[in-house]
Amino acid sequence: MGATPLHARDDVTPEQVEALKKRIASIDEWLKDAEKDRSSLEQQLARTEQRISQLTRERRELREKADQQQQRLDELRTQERQLADTLDSQREGLKTQIRAAWMEGDAPALKILLNEIEPGQIARTLTYYEYLSNDTVERLQAFQKSLQELKQARAAVQASRVELAKTEADLEQRQQQLTQSKAEREQTLAALKQDIRSRRSERDDLETDRKRLEQLLEEVQQAIANIPSPNESRPFKSLRDKLPWPAKGRVVTNYGAAYADGKLRRSGLIMNTAENAEVTAVHYGRVVFANWLRGFGLMTIIDHGDGYMTLYGHSSSLFTAPGDWVRAGETIALSGRTGGTEDPAVYFEVRQNGKPVNPRRWLGKP
Repeated sequence: MGATPLHARDDVTPEQVEALKKRIASIDEWLKDAEKDRSSLEQQLARTEQRISQLTRERRELREKADQQQQRLDELRTQERQLADTLDSQREGLKTQIRAAWMEGDAPALKILLNEIEPGQIARTLTYYEYLSNDTVERLQAFQKSLQELKQARAAVQASRVELAKTEADLEQRQQQLTQSKAEREQTLAALKQDIRSRRSERDDLETDRKRLEQLLEEVQQAIANIPSPNESRPFKSLRDKLPWPAKGRVVTNYGAAYADGKLRRSGLIMNTAENAEVTAVHYGRVVFANWLRGFGLMTIIDHGDGYMTLYGHSSSLFTAPGDWVRAGETIALSGRTGGTEDPAVYFEVRQNGKPVNPRRWLGKP
């Protein structure tokens, strides 16, 4: 998705880059170990939602490819029509010239010499016929060239049609797979909710989810401790009340809102959005986490330097990977229902030195 390479900073050494990548890989391993206690239904939900993310990303890429191929096909068809018009014009010109030559007879130049006309006129007329002959040859050559170009253009049109048809078929296949995976997700989610109700309280699960997120953030902070911070002309801390919102939607849960029977408080806000709405980075930074986390679904975490991080959860598909650099406003994911939400949503947090702060204090007007 157009992310800047990890080595975008001049003061980041190759050794630091490699160390960060290894550290992030170890975080993923830690995450797997931390979630081994999940039930088989939870594991199935994670796999299904990750599969949906992959299919959504592939479908998006195929749609862009199909649009590009359609544009190329339209250009080739225009070129084909223009060449056909040129060929028709050249054909008519040749017909006229050949008809005029035929009307003069088989040997027009000999007729001129045999006629009793002024010598100067003979010279001018012979020169005219010489030019006429050269022009005929050039017109024939141009006609042959246009004919060849038209054949090539028609072959390119046909090849483009075949390529577009294949892309559209692949797109349809991804859509069918995506629909099937979403149906499986709904079934798994319903079974998981029933399982939670029957085996233990949901509040305990939510508390465990929150603790896991805190542990994850500690791991991430340790991973980036020795890496220079993102370098941006406008530091994150200078943008209070000015950051863009991560998506278009309606806030349904605010920072600090009580949940889990009033025992827990929200560390971020939740926005309901349109289906698969674009989720964008609120500021320049480096992606330090992009994976599935229980309770939050597919989540992206971006480090903005100076101790500031932003978190984006419940995505249906992720477009970045750990180590990618992203710009403010760059699409990093699509909103979704991963992590157990009923409606398409975005979970958004701002962290300062590892502690959650009210996102409303940082975001501008919607």
